[in-house]
Amino acid sequence: MSDQPNYLTQEGLRELEARLEYLRKVRRQEVAERLRLAMEEGGELVENAEYEDAKNEQAFVEGEVMRLESLLSNVEIIDSTGPKDVVGLGDRVSVKEKGSKELEVFYMVGAAEANPAEGRISHKSPLGRALMGKKVGDKVTVKAPDGDIVFEIKAIE
Repeated sequence: MSDQPNYLTQEGLRELEARLEYLRKVRRQEVAERLRLAMEEGGELVENAEYEDAKNEQAFVEGEVMRLESLLSNVEIIDSTGPKDVVGLGDRVSVKEKGSKELEVFYMVGAAEANPAEGRISHKSPLGRALMGKKVGDKVTVKAPDGDIVFEIKAIE
């Protein structure tokens, strides 16, 4: 287990705690029932596909429970009430890519909450690392497979 804190927003903490609760109280029982029914079908357990599938699902659920417990054991809540003169965790950052007319807005979060499709980027991602600590007006360069991408920071909220 890493000594690095897992940065989460208050919302992210609630979501992960709810997911853990669901896995513990609902999914475990559903999988246990699947296992029980598969065993009642009889036959050789080695040849029972439903039993094998239920065992795999049980392993996945237990692995996810362990991952979430570990993640939640070392949480540091992101405080986004600080000054907005430089980009930090919990900030919404508006940037404009060089050659584009559209603003893109990213929410800086910890790795556990990152979801680029929703504009939530990790401070550990290439773009997140480039933006952290920068100011409005700064330009950052991100190395991408197709070449360097240059962004200008337009606002920090």
